[in-house]
Amino acid sequence: MILNHLLGIYTHPREEWQDIDRRHESSVYALSHIAVIALIPSLVTYYSGAHLGWSIGAGDLIKLTESSAAMLAVGMYFGLIVGVLILTYMIHELANAFDAKPNYTESLDLAAYTATPLFMTGFAGLYPELWFVMAVGLVGLSYSVYLLYSGTPIMMHIPDGKGFIYASSVVTCGLVLLAILMASTVIMWSMGFGPVYVH
Repeated sequence: MILNHLLGIYTHPREEWQDIDRRHESSVYALSHIAVIALIPSLVTYYSGAHLGWSIGAGDLIKLTESSAAMLAVGMYFGLIVGVLILTYMIHELANAFDAKPNYTESLDLAAYTATPLFMTGFAGLYPELWFVMAVGLVGLSYSVYLLYSGTPIMMHIPDGKGFIYASSVVTCGLVLLAILMASTVIMWSMGFGPVYVH
């Protein structure tokens, strides 16, 4: 089953990481997991943007046209998948500095399951109040970081001390990646690819 490890990373993360490491599933399995999980924030973004409307403070609801919301959702979907693949590459390339020798599948597993809680926070968009989505997003981000720190020593087969420093390096790279993706979004919007609002 594609979402086989979903419950385990929430209920017993360390044991689940050990199970993921022990099974050595193919990269197709992790890619399928990400392809399904990335649908959550994308589809919710479309639905909340086009049909529910966003509330930002005390102003009127902000709604997008259906075509604009669909374009935003598709862009988000592929952006999330590409983001995980870039994170996988970073995890793999940083390994040499920490005497770890992961293959690409192990690096992809670590990136995919670490990103899962963050993607799952997409459900918060069904109640499109900015403060609520930000609060849930912060909780999801915190748990993703926890998963990264707990999973790195197991998946990379290195001691906990090195795993902590390795995971911290990955978090730093992830934040740089996030800043680049946000800047790219702003540039694309300024080039005319921005959302179209319902008046």
